[in-house]
Amino acid sequence: MASLTDRMIRASKLDPSVFEEVEADPSTMGQAMGVVVLSSVAAGIGSAGVTGFSGILIGILVALAGWFIWAFLTYIIGTKMLPEPQTRANYGELLRTIGFSSAPGILRILGFIPFVGLLINFLAGIWMLVAMIIAVRQALDYQSTGRAIGVCLIGWVIQILFFLLVFALVGGPGKPA
Repeated sequence: MASLTDRMIRASKLDPSVFEEVEADPSTMGQAMGVVVLSSVAAGIGSAGVTGFSGILIGILVALAGWFIWAFLTYIIGTKMLPEPQTRANYGELLRTIGFSSAPGILRILGFIPFVGLLINFLAGIWMLVAMIIAVRQALDYQSTGRAIGVCLIGWVIQILFFLLVFALVGGPGKPA
């Protein structure tokens, strides 16, 4: 069995085989959740100078919710709306592969560094998106990377709209509830 660290490094190197590996192994769900939590904690620590300690906790909760929502949207869009003939996947497979696509997000811990922190966060976000596209392509058995990009972007837009709606209803960061 591959270690969590090994899988995170391979996912960060954009190795498609690691996404196939975790897709096929239901026992890696805990590891996938761990990657999402580690990436979220890193982002929270990296932004703690701005958000404070509560920002870390909120960041973890929002990241976990976002992971579940984006994986669900990817599942629906990728398997029901835009499948290729060979597409076969379940929600758990997408949770695991998308979870590991968060591995490059560990770099967001460096977000507190003056002047370069924003650049690091931006680059880590792009890296995570590329990893997610590869994860989705592998989990949904797509031949076309373009289709994986489309599925990820559609899901991302819907997820952002969902969170904007939630923040508008309950009061977003910095707004009274």
